[in-house]
Amino acid sequence: MLLDSEGHLKLTDFGLSKIKMSSEGLTNTFCGTPEYLAPEVIKGDGHSFAVDWWSLGMLLYEMISGINPFKQQAMQGNKSRHEILRKITEQDVEILPGFSPNAASLLRGLL
Repeated sequence: MLLDSEGHLKLTDFGLSKIKMSSEGLTNTFCGTPEYLAPEVIKGDGHSFAVDWWSLGMLLYEMISGINPFKQQAMQGNKSRHEILRKITEQDVEILPGFSPNAASLLRGLL
């Protein structure tokens, strides 16, 4: 996330942009902050641009609630990043009761 000269937020991530992808439209690039990786990326079975929507959903979840659901669960038990990745691939994101209906709907759509 970047701020422009007028203080507007800009979301960018062009470091690993792909010009040409496979005929299936999938890639196998594994990179990013573990807490924001989509399950498809972690599993390594190939993924499309849809994983970017997941990452945006995780970022919004944390901005709204102040916590990353997987990191919070893992850190309560003093677990490692490996545990966070396992939780992402095996558990659904819990939409907290305090989220507004609009926020909950947006997050369900992104995640």
